[in-house]
Order: sequence, then structure tokens, then C-alpha cells
Amino acid sequence: MRLIKTLFYYYLAMVGIFFTGRAVLFAIYYDRFTQSDVNYWLTFLYGLRMDTIVASATLLIPLIMLSLFPKALSHFVNRFLTGYFLVALLLFIYIENATIPFFDEYDVRPNFLFVEYLIYPQEVFKMIFSAYKLELLIAFIMMAAAGYAFIRAKKLHDFTPIFEMHYFKRFLLFFPLVFILALGIRSSFGHRPANLSDAMYSSDRVINEITKNSIYSIGYAIYSDKKYGNKKLTKYGEMDITEAMQRVSKRLNIPLSEGDSPFRRLEKTHFPTSKPKNLVIFLQESLGAQFVGATGGDPKLTPNFNRLSKEGILFSNLYSNGTRSIRGIAGSVSGNYAVPGKGVIKRNKSQSGFFTVASLLKPKGYYSQFIYGGESRFDNMRGWFLGNGFDEIIDQPKFINPEYVGTWGVSDEDLVNRAHQEFKRLYAQNRSFVSVMFSTSNHSPFDFPAGKIKLIDGVPEKSDLNAIKFADYAIGRFIEQAKQEDYYKDTVFVIVADHNIRVRGSDMLPVNLYHIPGMILGGGIKPQDISRLTSQPDVLATALDLTGQDLEYPIMGHSVFSDKKRDLVLMQFNDTYALRIGDKVSVLRPDQEPLTFIYKDKKMLPTEHDVDMEKDTLAFILTLNHLYQERLYK
Repeated sequence: MRLIKTLFYYYLAMVGIFFTGRAVLFAIYYDRFTQSDVNYWLTFLYGLRMDTIVASATLLIPLIMLSLFPKALSHFVNRFLTGYFLVALLLFIYIENATIPFFDEYDVRPNFLFVEYLIYPQEVFKMIFSAYKLELLIAFIMMAAAGYAFIRAKKLHDFTPIFEMHYFKRFLLFFPLVFILALGIRSSFGHRPANLSDAMYSSDRVINEITKNSIYSIGYAIYSDKKYGNKKLTKYGEMDITEAMQRVSKRLNIPLSEGDSPFRRLEKTHFPTSKPKNLVIFLQESLGAQFVGATGGDPKLTPNFNRLSKEGILFSNLYSNGTRSIRGIAGSVSGNYAVPGKGVIKRNKSQSGFFTVASLLKPKGYYSQFIYGGESRFDNMRGWFLGNGFDEIIDQPKFINPEYVGTWGVSDEDLVNRAHQEFKRLYAQNRSFVSVMFSTSNHSPFDFPAGKIKLIDGVPEKSDLNAIKFADYAIGRFIEQAKQEDYYKDTVFVIVADHNIRVRGSDMLPVNLYHIPGMILGGGIKPQDISRLTSQPDVLATALDLTGQDLEYPIMGHSVFSDKKRDLVLMQFNDTYALRIGDKVSVLRPDQEPLTFIYKDKKMLPTEHDVDMEKDTLAFILTLNHLYQERLYK
């Protein structure tokens, strides 16, 4: 019958688009999963299940209109469905095209991040047009060709002949067809309908991502955020919150206290002084340990960091909270691990009353600043910093005649020059200060001024390697200027990455790509290499220890000079969490069985379940969510 043929034709068209996109990803990343022992060809079978969910949902509206609407509305239905299918097919073509550069950048199919970035069109579209011109051109050519072919094939989108069928027959056809589409959307005969976790059929993360459907991945991420953003995280498991907090307390070696901040405690300094020092935290955008010689990476890209690391405290075994800047900021400025769902910088309940170094040091007379080369409204940084104790925001609009402005803001050199002037001014006024600086240059499309560094042979000028080299140049200039002023001897300088540049790999969570560089410099700080497993909250606690004052705070880490320090990190990768204690790693994913691995030679080796550690991983997830929901991180 014409109705069935029409729906089936569009089903094949949609599945064909999704299959082509999956085949392209399969070919591009073939070398990354062929060494594994998984049956990677099953990606097309399991992928068809994901594609069928999307196609069936898309066909639901056409089915209703073609089977239940009267013949009098046939011309309206014809016009509407022509536009409906044209938009749907072009959207699917665009998303499949966009998946390729997104996968290249984040090593996953488009997810909630894909949607989040759309609220910052100025920065994002500038980046896209600057870095992905060829990809955009190819996508638009494909969309134009498909749109032209669709319009020309009038018989394929002429729905009026369907209405020649008697209404009663169309009405009767509705029930078996809607049952079939409902079955396609549900894609399961079991108690629960299929969801994104059904694409994760193997132990290889990359092949699981290829198996997913990008449209479904985006939709499921939005749905999951709405459903779980402010509710119990039952998708990870269940545990009484009292038990969860006790488990976290034991693992962190932080006793729970009564009141509105259960992890708050008094920490006595190991470096007492009559004049507490200033604190500067210089966050480095996307600087992975593999680029830094001092942390076992490339010995040539970061000569300034390598040299300076021998003058202060080097954290050679440091790991980031997550893969986004907002996670790195939370870890380095608040000492908070990655909260499930959106990062705390963007969530409503943490816009005031959330602990930061500024709120900690303000009662002690410190003036606080956030200095950023871009527009601080991005990722809601401005609102979060000002709402949580920071006195002043200095961002791109406040830079007067900067030497260079790129896609994401002024260059790192302009940033350090302005920060240097601010610190000189505050020190001359005899004001204590705490400042957070955030670089921008090492971010796609990797804009930086010409003539500042010797470009690396064999790579494009606008590349991550040259951008890293320029970021290192700015670090060297910053410390060189500071050393020439009196404020250097009275200031603790933290230089730490927010996260790695690209976190990718076949492991459930590629632990090695959470390895980041960090160091602490300043007057009177003795050189040493901290090779113990550390996290961003540990770095913050250590820096505060070095300011020389007893402080009361809820930081979820310890100074490396404290015998309370425990060697653990909690890492977040999209909706996957991993707790690493020594060389053992417990991984939790939504609606999946917990897993335990041994981390050896930068690889995750499956091992028998460590049930207690897996429960502790769940405890961290639930506790972090509880602290946020009840506003207990103060």
C-alpha cells in the first residue's frame, strides 16, 4: 500500500544517512579498535538499533497525519510533510557531518556539550568558521545537493495519492503501523526500553561511540540532564547518603563535621609566618602532561615550564578532574571534584555561597580577581566568580589596546602583562591579593601573535603544538616579570592545567590523558618533585598551606606536606566516573555494571571486581550531588 511504502522509503533514507556516517567513522578510527578482541563489525547491527529508534520517532508525526487526517486537509498535509522531511533529512546530514570534527576534538559523538555551546554563538561560530571551513563547505554542498534532489523528485514527496484511500482503511492501518513504530522506538521486548547504554555492547569505548547515533546521543543527553540534573542518580546505583558520605570521608581521610559544611575542617599550616603570602593561580588551557618535558612529555615544547619546575614544587603525577575547563576551575579554585551533570560553575545552586579561595581569604583582608583574556560570560564564569567571593573580573573588554586579539580573546602575553601590572599596583598599596588567571591561546583554532616563538617545523602555524609553545612563552614572561618585582617573594604562584587538550582512547576512561602538569613557585619555596598521585584539590590545599596561615575549608584534598594526604583521584568523562586509588581504577557508567581495572603502562587492564572500591566510587558520585543539592559545600 502507498502509505506503508512511503513510510518505509523514508525509513530507508534516514537509516542510509546514519549508516553512511557510521561507516565513515568506522573507516577513520579503524586502526584504534582492530587490535582489541571485540567483534567490531557488530557496530553496524547494534547501530541499526539506535538508528531505528530515531527513524521510528521521526515517522510518528507523518503516520498520524497520513492515517488520521481527513482528505480535506490533504494539501496542507502535503505541504507540511514536504517541509518536515526536507528539514529532517538535511538536519540528519548536517549532524552526521558535524559528528566527524566533534569526534576528532572530544573523542565522542555529539552529546550535551554540543547543545551547551550553542548558547555562546559568538565564540563558537567564530571558532567553527575559523577552524572548520572545509568541513562546513562539504556539509553545505551535501545538504544543497540532497535538498535539490529531494525537491526535484516530486513523486517521492507527493503525499496526496495516499488520501485517495478510504479514510476507514487508513484509520485501520494506523493501529498496526503505530505499534510497529512504537516497537521501533522502544527497540526492546524487555521490561525497559532500549537506551544509549545498549550501544555499549563491547569493552572498547571507541567502537561503542561509533555504534551510537548522534541525534539520539544529543537527545538522550538533554533528556538525562532534565531527568537526573536535580534528582537522585539512580542510573549509577543506590546507596543511603549517610553511608555514602562516610565512605567518602574515610577515603579522603577528612572527618565529617556537623552543620552546613560537613567536610569543612581546620588545617594548620606547615609554613607559619607573621605575614601570610598572596596567592596566584594561573590556569593553563588544555595543557597535557605529554607536551611537557618535566612531566615525562616532549622535552622541546615547554622549555620555560621545564626550567621553572626545577625552581619550585613540581607535581609530576597530577591528574585533572575532568575534560572541561569548568571542571578544572572547580578543582583548582574550589577544591571540589566533578559534580554529576553540569559543572557547578553553570548550575543554579552554586551561584552563591559556594566555597572558593576568594570566599576563604576575603575575611582575612585579601582582594580577589579573576583575570581572563576572553569574555567572562562564557560558561557563566563571570556570574560564578562574582557570586562566590571574587571582588573584580578583568576580562577582554577591560584590556586596553591589547597587542593581539584572537577568536577566544586577547593573547596569553597580553594576559600576563595585565596581571603583572595589577599585582604591582596591589602590592604597592600594601594589599594582600588572591588572583585566578585563565589562559586562552591553547584552544582551537589556536590563535596567537606572530613573531613571538620559533614555529615548529612540519606542523601548521595554527596548531596545538605551536599554541602550547606560545603558552609556555607567556608563562616564562610572566614569572620573569614577577621576579623583578618585590611582590614575587611574598606570593605563591600556582601554574596548573585545567585539563588535557584531547581526552581520547579506547579505554572506558583513558586515565593517561588526565595526566596534567602543575607546579608551585615563589619566594622561599624549595624545589622538589612530588611524584605521589595528586589531584587539583590537592594542589589547591598545598598552595594554601604555603601561604603560611591556618585555614578552615571544605577542600576535598590535602596538602602534600600533610600526613593526612591520600593518593587518589576522581575523574569524570562525560557521564562516566573513575576512582583511582594507587594503580587500581573503579569505573561507573550509567545503567551499567561497575568495573575494576589495574592501570599499568598507561593501559586499563580488566581485573576482578573490587566491590568495596566500586561502592566508594558510587559514594563519591552521590555525595558530590548531595553537597550541591543541599548547598553544603561552603
